[in-house]
Amino acid sequence: MIGRKFLGILLFSQLTVHVCHSQQNTSTMSNTNKAQFSIGVIADCQYCNEQGTGIRKYAKSEQKLEECVTHFNTMDLAYTIHLGDFIDKDWESFDVVTPIYNSLNMPKYHVLGNHDYSVEDDEKADVYKKMDMPSPYYDFKVEDWRFIVLDGNDISLHAYPEDSEAYLNAANYYVENHADSPFWNGAIGPTQMQWLRDVLDKSLINKEKVVLYCHFPVYPENIHNLWNADEVIETLESYPNVKAYINGHNHEGNYGVKNGIHYVTMKGMVDTEENSYGVVKVSSELLEIIGYGRETSRMIKLQDSGQ
Repeated sequence: MIGRKFLGILLFSQLTVHVCHSQQNTSTMSNTNKAQFSIGVIADCQYCNEQGTGIRKYAKSEQKLEECVTHFNTMDLAYTIHLGDFIDKDWESFDVVTPIYNSLNMPKYHVLGNHDYSVEDDEKADVYKKMDMPSPYYDFKVEDWRFIVLDGNDISLHAYPEDSEAYLNAANYYVENHADSPFWNGAIGPTQMQWLRDVLDKSLINKEKVVLYCHFPVYPENIHNLWNADEVIETLESYPNVKAYINGHNHEGNYGVKNGIHYVTMKGMVDTEENSYGVVKVSSELLEIIGYGRETSRMIKLQDSGQ
């Protein structure tokens, strides 16, 4: 009897240790994956004062943006970013949606889209200022994450007056490099590419993880992609701390992963009667996208690069 009693006590002790150890491991995993912060993400509001035809509901974007902003203002978000095509056309359209967006109670950022330049030629140079952007491309930091905003209109046929040298250079680039690609896309020019490499170099030194934003996708292969998508991808793959590239432009949305980098295309708010936007929960191991309306929810496991 004594032997059996001792054995029972021993087994109970081992079980207790095992359970405690398992709970500790679960707690450790939970702490590791706990979101550091969350981000509000919107793509292609694309407002103008027209009802639109088919799937595009331009005028309804005013109401959709209001609903989104009201929702975001109930959350604890580090910031919100709009991924380009804030308007469909006309300078006056900015005056309708900008006050709504500016009512967000957290920091807010913009990415330039092709439709944001659907204004008069003498207004094009001031578009980024109208959108309260520090410059057409820029970067900022939250905790140990570096966020890089790219301008895919750098070389394009919509961002410059038709009688300008920049327009002529873009036309030559288009003919020489991508005559079979839609004219409403664009490319990132050499000056911006060098700036990008410089920012990425510093992010490595500072042990920062990196997410990039652009209006135009680069992967998977798609009719909406940047004219120099391959060049951008090759550059990003040279940096192990690059985790994701998030964009708009393709209103249907898309997703792909290539060599450890996740490429996410958010769906366009302007399409259909239903709204579309998302929240990204950021942690060291995961990007959790919570989709609202038409937006797709995703659980993206990040590759460990030591950053």
